[in-house]
Amino acid sequence: MSDPTPKEKEKPAQKQGAQPSGKTAGGGAPTAQPHSHAKGGGAPTAQAPKQGGGQAPKQGAAAPAPKQPAVRAPLVVITPRLLERYRNEIAPEMMKIFNYKNKLQVPKIKKIVINVGLGEATQDIKILESAQSEIAMITGQKPVVTKAKKAIANFKIRRGSSIGCKVTLRRAHMYEFLDRLIAIAIPRIRDFRGLSPDSFDRQGNYSFGLNEQAIFPEVDVDKIVKVHGMDITITTNARTVKEAFELLRLFGMPFAKK
Repeated sequence: MSDPTPKEKEKPAQKQGAQPSGKTAGGGAPTAQPHSHAKGGGAPTAQAPKQGGGQAPKQGAAAPAPKQPAVRAPLVVITPRLLERYRNEIAPEMMKIFNYKNKLQVPKIKKIVINVGLGEATQDIKILESAQSEIAMITGQKPVVTKAKKAIANFKIRRGSSIGCKVTLRRAHMYEFLDRLIAIAIPRIRDFRGLSPDSFDRQGNYSFGLNEQAIFPEVDVDKIVKVHGMDITITTNARTVKEAFELLRLFGMPFAKK
């Protein structure tokens, strides 16, 4: 047999030097071939396995500290001055006068109702809006609009039309309003000679009227749209007129002498 030519000797050498796919030239570890390829022929992207549909938690990361609840300042409840006076002075005095055996027998003020009637509000709604804002400033409570129950042709009033506003005060608001009424507002009435002691009804409730709202210091005289009065009713749980009169007198109501 003839010896192989130099070209034939080079062929097996090249086959022995060929390297398998996935290995580096330096004999390193094989590189991982991704199974998914990006659309459009781009470079393949590696996808991390999903756990529970969310992102994988980072190892070694500290857990977030729980939020501390906000600390609120304690509420300071201020007792009205007239309420303290009723408990400390008026109630013991009433027990002496009427010989009550129990403190629960002493009559109390249940509520105060302030009512403003404005027939002109059917023609100009600004008069009613101004009266509402003034009553809200005086009492510290938003008033309720009153509606006409029946139509009156002579006054051009239809049924259901707005003809005034009113507000009902109870508890702390009631005592605060009564304190300002007795100490500040009533002494500012022109030619004041005292409230009539004959305005009590059989249930022990007292009603009186004011001619203008300017006697209250909360009302700005320059911003008054229309001067109007108001009716004030003080509701008590007194059983007789004499008990109701004595209760309001001890509160400081300036009744006229008979």
